[in-house]
Amino acid sequence: MINIGIPSKGRLKKGVLKIFKDNNLNLISERGERDLFACIKKYKNIKIIYLHAREIIERLSDGSLDIGFSGYDLFKESSTNIQKKIIVSNKYKFGNANLVLAVPDQWIDVQTIADLEEIAFILKEKKNKRLRVATKYPNLTREFLFSKGVTQFRLVDSLGATESYPFTGSSEIISDISSTGETLKANNLRVLIDGKILASQACMLTSKSSLRRNDVKKFIRLLLKN
Repeated sequence: MINIGIPSKGRLKKGVLKIFKDNNLNLISERGERDLFACIKKYKNIKIIYLHAREIIERLSDGSLDIGFSGYDLFKESSTNIQKKIIVSNKYKFGNANLVLAVPDQWIDVQTIADLEEIAFILKEKKNKRLRVATKYPNLTREFLFSKGVTQFRLVDSLGATESYPFTGSSEIISDISSTGETLKANNLRVLIDGKILASQACMLTSKSSLRRNDVKKFIRLLLKN
């Protein structure tokens, strides 16, 4: 069997389903839209599994998925050991979004990372506190801030609407994925001028261990036709 992971919801799912449709690969789920599995009528050796986009990355790394579709942001957020086990087979022109650093609008004197570094230093020196950054992307955020010389910060794991954290006393700023910036703007947040951490898009990913199989390579070529 060739096991293929598809995001279970959202824009990524919609875009991936279009890839299959454009290649005349009709997915069939016996139990309707809520079914977590699907098959392709003319390919008996293909099993489709609908999973959370983050879980697809994990399953590719442990070899329980051969091919998977997810966001480039989630791939790059995963550990180095996981990334070493996965190949990015293709990038698509949908699912585009940026991982960014955003601050409250009222921070009018904070426009750049350099300004943010100054705020972090002041917090540490005068209040003995670290600048708190709420995020679902701790690895990418930490790496980015360190690369810009910002070291006096503490990451706060976001479990829900990250945009709310600065206004509930849970963090000072946030790092979040944004496609248009409208959600940030609606919640009185502003992206720093040089605050783009990563540009993301939908990707086809392949487990390196599966690339030894001719049937997997053949099906990847089929998916790349359109």
